[in-house]
Amino acid sequence: MLKFINLQKDTQRALSAQGRMWLRRVWSATAFALAVLVGVNSPLSSTAIYAQDGVQATSQASVNINTADAETLATGLTGVGLTRAQEIVRYRESYGPFSSIEELEEVKGVGKSTIDKNRTLLVLE
Repeated sequence: MLKFINLQKDTQRALSAQGRMWLRRVWSATAFALAVLVGVNSPLSSTAIYAQDGVQATSQASVNINTADAETLATGLTGVGLTRAQEIVRYRESYGPFSSIEELEEVKGVGKSTIDKNRTLLVLE
């Protein structure tokens, strides 16, 4: 296990920033798939739930805009890419935690329609 961790750190150092982001997403997806198989709730964007008749329905997990990192914001929110998610994190680091969901409109690139699309997912904690 220790050897694997050292190999993982060496690999991360060798990758470019874009490669590291891709690798994190792969690891996150793998952790998510494992969590679904084991039956653990995951903080990622959605979880598949099967009704009794076998039809798949999706329920989206909430995203805490005061604690989520840029990657979680980008994967968990509709219409929010990595660049916009990084702007949300920068705003939060500059001005402190959000006091209301509507305050997201102050972030460059986030408008009322983006907030409305994600209103049911957004939480402040």
